Amino acid sequence: MNFSEFQFPTFLNKALDRKKFAEPTDVQAKVIPMIQRNKSVVVQSQTGSGKTLAFLLPLLEKITPDSHVQVVITTPSRELAEQIYEEAKFFSADADFDLKVARFFGGTDKMRQIEKLGNQQPQVVIGTPGRLLDLINAKALKVHTAFALVVDEADMTLDFGFLKEVDQIAGLFGKGSQFLIFSATIPEKLRPFLKKYLDNPTIVEIAPDNKIAPAIENYLISTKGHEKNEVIYHLLTMGQPYLVFIFANTKQRVDELTSFLQEKGLKVAKIHGDIPPRERKRVMKQVQNLDYQFVVATDLAARGIDIEGISLVINDDLPQDLDFFIHRIGRTGRNGLSGVAITLYAPGEEQLVAQVESQGIKFIPKTFKRGDLVDDYDRNRRRKRSDTAKADIDTKIIGMVKKKKKKIKPGYKKEIQREIVKSKKQKTKIAKRQGLRTDRKTKKKNSEY
Repeated sequence: MNFSEFQFPTFLNKALDRKKFAEPTDVQAKVIPMIQRNKSVVVQSQTGSGKTLAFLLPLLEKITPDSHVQVVITTPSRELAEQIYEEAKFFSADADFDLKVARFFGGTDKMRQIEKLGNQQPQVVIGTPGRLLDLINAKALKVHTAFALVVDEADMTLDFGFLKEVDQIAGLFGKGSQFLIFSATIPEKLRPFLKKYLDNPTIVEIAPDNKIAPAIENYLISTKGHEKNEVIYHLLTMGQPYLVFIFANTKQRVDELTSFLQEKGLKVAKIHGDIPPRERKRVMKQVQNLDYQFVVATDLAARGIDIEGISLVINDDLPQDLDFFIHRIGRTGRNGLSGVAITLYAPGEEQLVAQVESQGIKFIPKTFKRGDLVDDYDRNRRRKRSDTAKADIDTKIIGMVKKKKKKIKPGYKKEIQREIVKSKKQKTKIAKRQGLRTDRKTKKKNSEY
């Protein structure tokens, strides 16, 4: 399929050409025609699947020159709002009328925003739920004229506690408005909201072929016997990574690890919720400009932030939520590029690793040897060896166990044990004899050449 089949206006086609986008992704191919037909949709699709353009392109197509709010897009984070704003500005640049796009989020000058809104309302509004509601309650932002509301990253909106604000914003939309909900997952607590505002919506679920892109090498390293900070420093300096994101579970850990790496002489940026919004925005721009090669962040940066060229992702620890693990890993290996993801785990975190593996995610075990990262043994080898041993028990022994009577004779268990030992010795002898035969045949064959 080609983007030309959607019959977008000229200004959108020009922008697509500049981006060198010719074929839509799966989510774009399915969702764009629905939005063009004014349907409300709930879209479940993994991060990095192209869902931003899936709603942005067909909505920008419908914008008219009238100076009132026509589309409202909510996002759970400032960074994601900024990213969607930049995309909307790019794709609206060649419109044959003044198509105004504005973004509103915390940490910016609210009074100045109120003043600007008093002069003119933008056609497209993008922002975090809290700031949007503040501007609405101040009677500065007038969303009742909008025909569409997009709730992007709805599950993350729920996780961050913003669903109440989104609910209040949605309540201002008139009957027949278009509601577009995009989310990586559909949690049970989100369903009442969907039922309240969407009457028989179209459900679109894009199931990924792989939870992790095939281009990503997914390594697992035990920190047993090693100091974790030193392990991370070694991973960062042993090769020449292009751009590295290191994810940690807490803001405190981000601060601690950043300080350690900076003391080691590395130029490191950090991103978490306690950093002032303006500084976060500045840091993100510097990262995009490759002023920093290393970024330490909480999961705030794992969702919705699309930075090209991340060659290595390191999980300082495993997140409690598997979805965050997927989103972290998904920062690399994008757009057909290769990438490496490394997850560190301590001996007490075996169960967490097993939970991740139970979802079909496969790790390649690695360890350090003489300063290099080399293949390690399978952490499940003992269990597998035990299972194999059980499967290899001689049929004679199995028969002895099956024929065991309720009244067990004295020494019965010892007899079974002796048979097991005897069976193993016999198999070892057979294997050795077979090995000697193979060696003799190989030598004879080699002597003929």
